[in-house]
Amino acid sequence: MIVTTALAVQPILASQSINAGGRAAVAENPFKVQEIAAFNTPWAIAFMPDQRLLVTEKAGHMFVVDRTGLKTEISNVPAVSFEGQNGMLDVAVSPDFATDRLVYFTFSEPERSGKDVVSSLTLARAKLGEKGGKASLDDLTVMWRQMPKSKWGQPGGIITFSPDGKYLYLSSGDRMNPKTAQDPKLALGKVLRFNRDGSVPQDNPRADLAGQDADNARALTWTTGHRNPYGLAFAPDGKLWLHEMGPKGGDELNLIKSGLNYGWSVVSNGAQYSGEPIPHHDTRPEFEPPVVYWTPVIAPAGLAFYEGALFKNWKGSALIGGLASMALIRVEFKENGDANEAERYDMENRIRDVAVAKDGSVYVIEDDIPGRLLRLTPK
Repeated sequence: MIVTTALAVQPILASQSINAGGRAAVAENPFKVQEIAAFNTPWAIAFMPDQRLLVTEKAGHMFVVDRTGLKTEISNVPAVSFEGQNGMLDVAVSPDFATDRLVYFTFSEPERSGKDVVSSLTLARAKLGEKGGKASLDDLTVMWRQMPKSKWGQPGGIITFSPDGKYLYLSSGDRMNPKTAQDPKLALGKVLRFNRDGSVPQDNPRADLAGQDADNARALTWTTGHRNPYGLAFAPDGKLWLHEMGPKGGDELNLIKSGLNYGWSVVSNGAQYSGEPIPHHDTRPEFEPPVVYWTPVIAPAGLAFYEGALFKNWKGSALIGGLASMALIRVEFKENGDANEAERYDMENRIRDVAVAKDGSVYVIEDDIPGRLLRLTPK
């Protein structure tokens, strides 16, 4: 007979979440700043294999930008619902771009409903055509639309590909309707996982429900309980990380694992804007807590992992743009999975997105009119 002791069945307790809110910026930034180009309320940046950049503007524009700052506007961009937080959103380059020329992007697709304009978070792809100094989105295909449509903000819309290039992950916000994040029949407040053609992967947690929702919400759901996720990226070790904006406090950095529920709007380490408290994560252990959270908030936007050679102390770090904090945030990771804000760099403007070039330089873009595209290199 095997005797199991009480000690043997004790659960392994996760490390306590770290509050990195209120940290001060470093006295002097370790980089010099070069302005490359300027845009009208830009939203996302993404490198192509030849190290030119794709840049989106929220009003419904997309550009190819070379290293000198030369901008070529891309034609055939679909109409967007441009209001508040909605508009043209993220852009990502196919893992096989060198051969398929495919660009994936998200936007708020408009539709008139009575006196209101409502929108769906929409995922699309198209071939980037370039000829004679001009660029266009050709053979555009809508892959997925979030249902039901909404007139509110917080769309999410961040795209990332798995390290093997087989799967596409998409963050979907709660559209300012908090209860939707816990509704399994809605794709709001979720991380969704697709095959690259937009179909449901057979190993998704509820792939058996494919075809049973208007937007395949349950079949596509990878994780649940997110508020306003504007950062989604794989670390060099293959782990998937997401950050999301909290309400009044409680911005989060989460390690994303299939099938888990991250608690919004049942729990948060922030409070309602009215001041009404929300139960904290430590009161509900069935929900996955953040690894790091920020109270006061940083308003995170954009997420990239650094594997370059220029900033040697940054290797393996996550770089996060800060809107309210007007900063670039660097997060370090330990082998046991713990993380913490390592440094905060004052950028004197709202940082909307961040990307790392092959040469190790870091590019950030400002959320402003004009919003500058900046290249950061060591001093």
